[in-house]
This record gives sequence, structure tokens and C-alpha cells, in this order.
Amino acid sequence: MYKKKILIDLDGVLNEYGKEPFDENFIPKIKDGAEDFVKNLSEFADLYLFTSRSLMLSAKWLFENNLDKYFKDVTNVKLPSYLYIDDRCICFRGEYSKTLDEIKNFKVYWK
Repeated sequence: MYKKKILIDLDGVLNEYGKEPFDENFIPKIKDGAEDFVKNLSEFADLYLFTSRSLMLSAKWLFENNLDKYFKDVTNVKLPSYLYIDDRCICFRGEYSKTLDEIKNFKVYWK
């Protein structure tokens, strides 16, 4: 069975990002529901963790949170994919003026 590739951001999507000051050497705890989410998603998609953090630290975090079995790899490269799941993104829907408005009014959900 062919599975579509999906890249999932780590900070703010899978972990409790934004509640503590940023520390590049510490990844916050797993977000409630994250394991069920990736488990269900992995049934029909190939998952890749997409992060700007240390790849080694991020892979260790996946392992410590029992998520490693759902991911094909950890990357900091925007691989060609069916979709990207991120807490800091705007979906371009073909209209520049609406996209500019969304950018001007953008707030991450955790602020």
C-alpha cells in the first residue's frame, strides 16, 4: 500500500512548546494526545519529524516518548511531501491579499 509522506513539526505540535523559555538542549514534554495522533496518522501516512533542533536530540526525544516506531526519519530538510503539519504556518489558498491579512493577524495557538 502506498502511503503519502507527511512532515510533522516537533515544537508546538508534538510537545508543550511555549510554556517555558526556549532551551536548545531541552525538549519539553510530550503534548497530551500526541501519541494517539501520530499512531493514527501513521496507519495511512509515512511520517517524518521536521525540526530545526538537533537531529540527535530530537530522535532521542522520540525514542524516550515511544514515538520512534511511527516515524521514518528525523530531518531539518523540507522534503517533498503531501503535507506539512506545523503550528507556525499559513496555507496559501491562491489569494495574496487574504494571505497578507492572515500573516498580519497570525498568532500561534499557545500564545
